[in-house]
Amino acid sequence: MTLSKKATCNSHGQDSSYFLGWQEYEKNPYDELTNPNGIIQMGLAENQLSFDLLESWLANNPDAASFKRNGESIFRELALFQDYHGLPSFKNAMVKFMSEIRGNKASFDPNKLVLTAGATSANETLMFCLAEPGDAFLLPTPYYPGFDRDLKWRTGVEIVPIQCTSSNGFRITELALESAYQLAQKRNLKVKGVLVTNPSNPLGITLTRHELNLLLNFVDEKGVHLISDEIYSGTVFNSPNFVSVMEILVNRNYVNMDLWNRVHIVYSLSKDLGLPGFRVGAIYSNDDLVVAAATKMSSFGLVSSQTQYLLSAMLSDEKFAKNYIVENRKRLKNRHAKLVRGLRKTGISCLESNAGLFCWVDMRHLLSSETFDAEMELWKKIVYEVGLNISPGSSCHCSEPGWFRVCFANMSEDTLELAIQRLKLFVNAISSNKNNINGVSQNYSSKSSRRKSISKWVFRLSFHDRERER
Repeated sequence: MTLSKKATCNSHGQDSSYFLGWQEYEKNPYDELTNPNGIIQMGLAENQLSFDLLESWLANNPDAASFKRNGESIFRELALFQDYHGLPSFKNAMVKFMSEIRGNKASFDPNKLVLTAGATSANETLMFCLAEPGDAFLLPTPYYPGFDRDLKWRTGVEIVPIQCTSSNGFRITELALESAYQLAQKRNLKVKGVLVTNPSNPLGITLTRHELNLLLNFVDEKGVHLISDEIYSGTVFNSPNFVSVMEILVNRNYVNMDLWNRVHIVYSLSKDLGLPGFRVGAIYSNDDLVVAAATKMSSFGLVSSQTQYLLSAMLSDEKFAKNYIVENRKRLKNRHAKLVRGLRKTGISCLESNAGLFCWVDMRHLLSSETFDAEMELWKKIVYEVGLNISPGSSCHCSEPGWFRVCFANMSEDTLELAIQRLKLFVNAISSNKNNINGVSQNYSSKSSRRKSISKWVFRLSFHDRERER
């Protein structure tokens, strides 16, 4: 019996190097004690730096963790209740948390919030609400590889790239916006909107007020939608501060005008609070019809009542929420600085960034040629020989070969130090071999002694070796 076309098509994006790197990591995961020569996962944008703050709160609030109210169990109540409108207490806590992250420069109405099973579900739901199969959304490059799955796979929506380049720090320009729109027109695609991530994944930068105004002017003129995925809004650790599109809308007096209903925000607790396993996302829209439709669709991906109850208690603790935001940003800033310093000593630079759980790393000088084939060649060496899973720029649809996304918040400080040391040894070996990568790259596909020697000097950094090298 044959499966459906949807089940067997390859539009999911699973064959992207972004996902392939994860597969290789899962075959040989690094562990300090049991597998010190394994692959270190630097392709996962996960925030593990502030778990102690969450665990401390849980320890001090046993009722919430035990599903009790005033000492009495409400487990039965939570186990039986499930409403796709969500618990009012949780939605109230969510909008207050969202506002706090934005410095209280933007406020949110809980009645305009739709809960979803993570940002993945939120983005797909918006595609179903705003576009027909075959319609297009414009996305600035480079963009999160998962969007090829989230936005396209089940909805049939097309992505048209807004080409951004390193010449201006990958910033969005009016020319790039118009060029993407014209490209869609040439492909006979109806443009329904623009989707941006702010802060950007994979760049780790916040959109400037100038860019936000450009975007609003563009969607206003074209009569299309703007989706601002603000899942990383609480990770901004350097200047400039985060500016939400909602703040710009209010400042420009767009409230209750036509454009007001065509701007939508996606949010999640996966990155800011470090809870991807809890699957808590949200859509915020001023359009009542979008809210109503998305709410009905959310029945396919609900947030459990138990999760909502626990997190409503946590986020309603205003002292905790404020302290968490400040302390988490401080820890991200320190960890980011450690990676940047370490890479700089290795001779590798990063795009100057102020947010996120990753750096956009420039390895163009390590390519054997200025091609995407050379980028993949280098990426394979870094995964298989150096033992680091990082994400190549081509998986993010970057137009320039040689850029990589490197995550820094999903591991211990010792593991990050080891990763930097491994990379330094690799780069030094390239430099010593005729000061170019050709001497290494020519031997990649064969089982030559050169490849064995690379593996030997990379993986000699066992736990005990690192202890001596500190």
